[in-house]
Amino acid sequence: MGAFNKLKWIIGILLVFLLIVATNLIDRNNFRKIRDTTVSIYENRLIAKDLIFEISLLIQEKKIANLTSDASFYRQRNKVINKKIETLTTQYQKTELTVEEEKKVNDLHNNLATLIKLEQEISDDQFEVNNKLSKSILDVEGNLYALSKIQLIEGQRQLSKSKKAIEFIELFTQLEIYLLIFLAI
Repeated sequence: MGAFNKLKWIIGILLVFLLIVATNLIDRNNFRKIRDTTVSIYENRLIAKDLIFEISLLIQEKKIANLTSDASFYRQRNKVINKKIETLTTQYQKTELTVEEEKKVNDLHNNLATLIKLEQEISDDQFEVNNKLSKSILDVEGNLYALSKIQLIEGQRQLSKSKKAIEFIELFTQLEIYLLIFLAI
């Protein structure tokens, strides 16, 4: 075998080696992106959505108590519910928040503080349907609805990132096959 043929073989093998290393590094990066988006969808979107749902259920209890003028609710159960809501909102804040989401969470905290203040102002003999309380509950429900919609939008965004990474992997796999065929020829 001549020196020129040996050089061609060495260059060919070197190109195959470099191609495999380059695609491996690119694929590893893309798999990392897929893993990160999957984890983000679970930790920052599904868990957050569940927390919003749990808070909504507790707010519904408050709404029903207000509409039925349930005095025993405000004397007994309301403090427990307020503590649970506080715990759930603290857990929610530990998720990765977007800028818009952070604004909505601040609005939620303000509206919850207003609601709790209004509930504390209710005296034992004043348990008819309280319109201020009803409006405050509606404000909190609006905040929860907005946060719920953010979860969907952010989940879709994360899913889109994951799809792009998968498409990139598929593209590089095809390019790698074509290049290997070319090198073989």
